[in-house]
Amino acid sequence: MLKQVSIYAENRKGCFKNLTGLLSDNGINILGSVTNDSAEYGIIRMVVSDPEKATEVLTGAGYLCRLTPVLGIELADEVGSLNQLLTVLLDSNINVDYLYLSFNRDSGKPIMVLHTLDTAQVENILVSKGFSAV
Repeated sequence: MLKQVSIYAENRKGCFKNLTGLLSDNGINILGSVTNDSAEYGIIRMVVSDPEKATEVLTGAGYLCRLTPVLGIELADEVGSLNQLLTVLLDSNINVDYLYLSFNRDSGKPIMVLHTLDTAQVENILVSKGFSAV
């Protein structure tokens, strides 16, 4: 199971660059991210190399942050892999709140980062169906 940093930030010019600069200056690597915006604020979700340190650094800079458990599921880099994962989740009556892409730096394979209601239970189900969690 992974820890995701969720950052609530103003939707203004330079904000995302400021965030990435703070992470870079503190030696924190962004492994995957997704950004959702609204008129005034956005939510930036990231899997990073050191989520606790990232939260500390960003909170210290005035950002509202939260750590959230998410799953990282390694997939084959081929047509239909994501569909196979989603089919297993649907057949198991599991709702996916959101997902985004990262990759395994060692194997070079894609990793789908996903959030569900009960990450531990979903991880057990997926592993029992032959998927690899990271």
